[in-house]
Amino acid sequence: MRRPLGPLLAAALWSFSPAFLAPASAQEAPVKVGYAKCAHCLPVALLPGLAKGATIDATGFNSGNDVLTALIAKSLDVAQVTYLHYVTALDKGFDIVAVAGEVNGGSECLSAKALNLKADDWAGFKAAAEKAKAAGAALKVAASRGNAQDIHMRGAFLKQGINPNKDVQFVNIPNPSDHLAAMQRGEIDMVCSVEPFASQIRMAGAASRFVLPYDQAAGNLTNLIVTRSDVIAKNRAGVQAVVDADVALVETLKADKGVWVDVINQKTGLSKEVAAEAIANAEPDYRMHRAKTLAIAAMMRDLKYIGRDVSADVEKHMDFSFLEAATKKTRDGLGY
Repeated sequence: MRRPLGPLLAAALWSFSPAFLAPASAQEAPVKVGYAKCAHCLPVALLPGLAKGATIDATGFNSGNDVLTALIAKSLDVAQVTYLHYVTALDKGFDIVAVAGEVNGGSECLSAKALNLKADDWAGFKAAAEKAKAAGAALKVAASRGNAQDIHMRGAFLKQGINPNKDVQFVNIPNPSDHLAAMQRGEIDMVCSVEPFASQIRMAGAASRFVLPYDQAAGNLTNLIVTRSDVIAKNRAGVQAVVDADVALVETLKADKGVWVDVINQKTGLSKEVAAEAIANAEPDYRMHRAKTLAIAAMMRDLKYIGRDVSADVEKHMDFSFLEAATKKTRDGLGY
């Protein structure tokens, strides 16, 4: 008996229609993720191996500024940046949405041997800064302008009554990998660097730990996973896959430090000893700390890094729904 071909043909034609193919193609397209070159950022390179239901293409950049620029230019779908970059982007009116945390910490201020400062000796540092300023040669304090360590340092200085714009001379060294050479050449008296380069400087004997600059509004908060609203609208499943992988990454880093040491070693060429020292100053954390983000924004306004109150923008551009789906927790347990 001959079977009618009409229904089968219709089904076959429907299965090859553009409307049917579009979701599959979107699902197969890699989600492009960018990350910066620091001890607490480099684990993002492991996301592709942890992803389920989507392909993640992870690319490293020299700095968080470069990652943010690529996201805004739509060269990336998702980016690892800092809370400070996030606030700066909102201040400029960019469409950016925070969807998860990653790793916090990674900041250290190191003083030159010639200053002969003990750790946390703020009174000694203030005295040295006042003496140098009175002599007409202010202490030279370096950082990579606009990164988390720069803001951590400036906030900590202000809290200790030291104006980073008037009491010392700020030196901008954009690439943190250049901080060691500047200290070795005697060009700077202090640097607030990022791990693993801070540990590299200390272990090379070029400078001593002065302080971990977490006594300010930002605390030790550094990394956020962010995207744009158009990416969420176009590929919500892809963003969810990144956040799912990020949560798995954080749990992996907590359980196996060896994985973390290996990725720093592979991506920077620094020794495993330096990498192991670096991650002692870092804290895996997928939560997003909303209240502290508002405090960071206020501090950045005080420091003249942003020009307006972005509190409403922070509230609007922090989406906890992806973390809630990934962890099965409510936003109240995820930093809201």
